[in-house]
Amino acid sequence: MSPPREDALKQVFTRHRGRLLLTVLLLWITMLAGTALLGLSGGFLTAAALAGAAGLGSGFNFFSPSAGIRGLTMARIVSRYFEKLVGHDVTLRIARDLRVWFFRRALPLAPAKLAGIRTGELLARLMSDISDVDGLLVRAIGPLLALGGVSLVAVGSAALIYPPAALLLAVLALVIGVGVPWLTVRGAGNQERDRALHRAQLRTQAFEGLEGAADLTALQAREHWNLRLLVAAKQLRSRDRRRRWRLVGGNALHGLCASVGLVGMLWVALRGFERGAIDAALSAALVFLTVALLELWAGIGLAWQSWLSGRVAAIRLQSIVDQSPGVADAAMPVTLPVQPATLQLEQVDFRWPGQGRALLEGVQLTLQPGERIAIRGDSGSGKTTLSSLLLRLWDPDGGRVLYGGQDIRNAAQDAWHRRIAWLPQHAPVFAGSIADNLRLGDANASDEQLWQVLAEVRLQGWAERIGGLQAWVGENGATMSAGQARRLALARALLRGAPILLLDEPTEGLDVDTAHALLHDMVAALGGRSLVMITHDELPDGIVHRSYRLHDGALR
Repeated sequence: MSPPREDALKQVFTRHRGRLLLTVLLLWITMLAGTALLGLSGGFLTAAALAGAAGLGSGFNFFSPSAGIRGLTMARIVSRYFEKLVGHDVTLRIARDLRVWFFRRALPLAPAKLAGIRTGELLARLMSDISDVDGLLVRAIGPLLALGGVSLVAVGSAALIYPPAALLLAVLALVIGVGVPWLTVRGAGNQERDRALHRAQLRTQAFEGLEGAADLTALQAREHWNLRLLVAAKQLRSRDRRRRWRLVGGNALHGLCASVGLVGMLWVALRGFERGAIDAALSAALVFLTVALLELWAGIGLAWQSWLSGRVAAIRLQSIVDQSPGVADAAMPVTLPVQPATLQLEQVDFRWPGQGRALLEGVQLTLQPGERIAIRGDSGSGKTTLSSLLLRLWDPDGGRVLYGGQDIRNAAQDAWHRRIAWLPQHAPVFAGSIADNLRLGDANASDEQLWQVLAEVRLQGWAERIGGLQAWVGENGATMSAGQARRLALARALLRGAPILLLDEPTEGLDVDTAHALLHDMVAALGGRSLVMITHDELPDGIVHRSYRLHDGALR
C-alpha cells in the first residue's frame, strides 16, 4: 500500500514554509546590506580622498554617505542576529519533525520489512542522513536563494551606474554561480552515494562491535573486528579525501575566475571613468561591489555540495520508508468481537517471499477463551513464523486466521493488536523509570494499576526497595536480574488487558527454579485470558492445557 501523500518528505519542509521564507529573507537582507556597505564605503572613501586632495573638504557631503553606512551596518547586524535566531529555530523544528516522520513511516514496517536491514544501518539513516537533510536550509537552500537574489539586485544596481559593468557582473554570476559549481559537482552523485554507503558501513560495524563486545572477547576476535573497523574507516577516509579534493579544485577554479573578473571590473571601471561615463567614486563603488560579490560567491560550491549530499540522504531515507508494509488494512474493516472469542487457524499455509518451500502447510489450531496451549518445535520449524501470523505481521498465503469467526485480514491492524499482547523472546527493558516501562503497555494506567500488576508478577517488594514506581532501571535492564527483567516485561504485556497473550520463549536464559516460578506466577496473573506459549523448555504440570509440536509445517 502506498504511503499517504500528506506524509511525503517535502511536507516536513512545507509545514514550516513561513519560517523558511523568513530565514531566506533575513539572509538575503544580511548579504545585501553587507554588499551595499562595502560598495558604498569604497565609493565614499574614494570621493572623500579626492575631495581632500583637491581642497574641497568644506563643500563635500559627508553626512548622507555616513548615514547610509551607519544604516547599512545596523541593518546587517540586526538581520544577521534574527537570521541566526529564526534559522536555527526552524532547523531544529525540521530536525524534530524529520525524526517523527521517519519513525512514523518506518515503525509499521517493523519487524517484517525491517528485519533484513542491520541495526547499525538504520542508526546511520536516523543520524547521519537525517542530519544531512535537516541542514539543507542553512547549508544549501537558504544561501543559494539569497545569493541569487543579491546577485540580481547587484546586477540591476550596476546597470543603473554603468551598463558595461552590469554585463560583466552578469557574466561573472553565470560563470562563478553556475559554471564552476556545475564542474565541481558534475558526476559527484555516485561518489556521494558511495560515500554515504561507506559511512553507514563504518557506523554499522562500530555499533555491532560495541553490542557484541562480550562475545568478541570470549571468542578472542576483538583484534580481528578492530582490523575490519580500521579497514572500513580507511575506505571512508579515502572517499572523504576525494570529496575534499573536489571542493579544493572548485575553490581554485573559483579563485581563478574571481581574479580574472576583478581585474576585468577594474579595467571596465577605469575605462568608464576615462570616458567620463562615471565619476571616480562610482568607479570605486563598482570595484568594491565586485569584491563583495566574489566573497559571497565563494560559498556557492559548498552550498551545492550540501544540496547534493542532502538529496542523496533524502533518497536513502525514502528507500526505507517507501517500502510497502507486510500487510495492509482492508478498505472497509470489520468489527472484531469485544468479548473474548475463539481464535482459529484454518488450513494456514505460508512461505517466505522468494522461497519455494512452504514453511507452514495446512496448519490447524483452535484456542478457546481462557485456554492455555504450548507450541514446541526444532529451530527453523516455523514457530516464530507462526507467531508472526498470529500477530498479523504477515498474512498467510493460504487459509485463514479467525477471531470470533472473523478473518483478521478484514479487520484493522490496530483493532486486532488490541486483542493480543505479545511478550517477545528478548523483550527490552528501556532506560527509564519502572512506571515508564510499564506504561508502554497502557499509557493511561494509574499508579494503583501499576502496583497491582507488579504484585501479580511478584515485583512489588523489589520496586518498593529500590524507590517505587519512579525508580530508575538501566538500559536493557542493566540494574535488574534476568528474571526481574522478564517479569517486568510480562507485567507490561499483562497491562494491555488483551484477551490473548502470546509468549515467545518466556523462560529462555533463566535457571529452572526462576523459570518455573515465573510460569506459575504468570498463570495466576492471567485470570481468564487465553495463552499461546512458544517454547523449547519442558513445562511444569498445570501451566498449559494442551501442547503441540510443529513439525514438517504442521501442528501435531
